[in-house]
Amino acid sequence: MRFRPLLALVLALCLTLVTACSGGAEAKDRANLTYDDIHNTGLANSCPTLPDSARGSIALASGGKYQLRELCLHPAEVYVKGEPANKRQEAQFVETKILTRFTTSLDQVYGDLNVQGDNLSFKELGGIDFQLVTVLLPGGEEVPFVFSSKELDATADGAAITTSTDFSGSYRVPSYRTSNFLDPKARGLTTGYSSAVGLVPAGDDFTAETVKRYVDGTGTMSLSITKVDGNTGEFAGVFTAVQPSDTDMGTKEPVAVKITGELYGRLEQV
Repeated sequence: MRFRPLLALVLALCLTLVTACSGGAEAKDRANLTYDDIHNTGLANSCPTLPDSARGSIALASGGKYQLRELCLHPAEVYVKGEPANKRQEAQFVETKILTRFTTSLDQVYGDLNVQGDNLSFKELGGIDFQLVTVLLPGGEEVPFVFSSKELDATADGAAITTSTDFSGSYRVPSYRTSNFLDPKARGLTTGYSSAVGLVPAGDDFTAETVKRYVDGTGTMSLSITKVDGNTGEFAGVFTAVQPSDTDMGTKEPVAVKITGELYGRLEQV
């Protein structure tokens, strides 16, 4: 009788392990999951993947009309370029902790893929192509930024999608704040006060914090394809993006942010 609690504990641990393993297998194929399977689990923030054995290729006809669809970019690591210790050193990217939960991935992104000889060009058209993300530096400072793939214009060499295809190009980074946002002193671009209540701005130091502007940024992104399923048109790989952080509507200087993570997509002929 005295071993019954210990036996119950062992059975509970075994059941937990079995459930965890089965959940991991389902996470690879979100198409088979219901809303209840995904809700509050974080699986919606993960990208589909392909097995390591997917080492095929997808042939493309020159002049053909194609689209890259269901593009998913899941940030795994984020780095922020910090200030150098002295003037003789160069600024280095510092690893951060991602504070934003479950809403960091870009998903269902799509765009046109043009084939001209041995050159591929991709132009992003839409999808869930931006997310607001905040990361934490080792010293405790929080850095917000807009992870984006808006208007991505990328090119690659080759006349097919293979496991060595690498796209690279630039994209637009929208402002983290919009025109109606008010800062802690109720100052905004189209609403609120033009200056802090009770204070009249005088000099550049005050103007910099008072005058709000909608400021777009420009980032660069590389998409490296490492897995291809020629039968389904799916591909997977990794991505690296470097872009500016939030500027608080033009009132502070941005810092460089580097995002790396997993990539998934599907090729479709149109």
